[in-house]
Amino acid sequence: MSELIKKQVNDAKALMEKAIDHADSELNKIRAGKASPSLLDDIRVDYYGTPTPLSQIGSVNTPDARTIVVQPWEKSLLNPIEKAIKEANLGVNPQNDGIIIRINVPPLTEERRRDLVKKAKAEAETGKVAVRNIRKDANEKIKKLKSEGVSEDEIKTGEAEVQKLTDAYIAKVDQLSEAKEKDIMTV
Repeated sequence: MSELIKKQVNDAKALMEKAIDHADSELNKIRAGKASPSLLDDIRVDYYGTPTPLSQIGSVNTPDARTIVVQPWEKSLLNPIEKAIKEANLGVNPQNDGIIIRINVPPLTEERRRDLVKKAKAEAETGKVAVRNIRKDANEKIKKLKSEGVSEDEIKTGEAEVQKLTDAYIAKVDQLSEAKEKDIMTV
């Protein structure tokens, strides 16, 4: 396989790896009935006029399976943090006791679990689409190498290599999705 095709295959592999990481992080944001600090990853708090990630202005812990505790490094941030959590519309109600903010994560109903499984499947499908788009772009770039003197056989070999990568990464997305689905449906 020529160096030009190897470069395209390696670029496609790197992009697919990023797509898998993104799909994994999106799946981790879906609440599975257990308290997890990652539930608050996307929350931005107004910190002196600047939207700042919650993890940068306080510590986020889970003392047990149903509770998340947020301890800000400045007491003046308790109310802005509480407000940001409420506005994030996570289906939880933060409780401010003047020192820390406790969030009790309620158990999920069967119906809510099914909705979350649908959401997880949608995120997984988005990940698969991203991988397939990377495959399409890589194949187009490989076909354009014909004008640079790359033979038909090498182009076919390159496309086959990209297809192998695509199959492997789509299988990884399926594994992540199945694990999340199992996690959500476990009571």
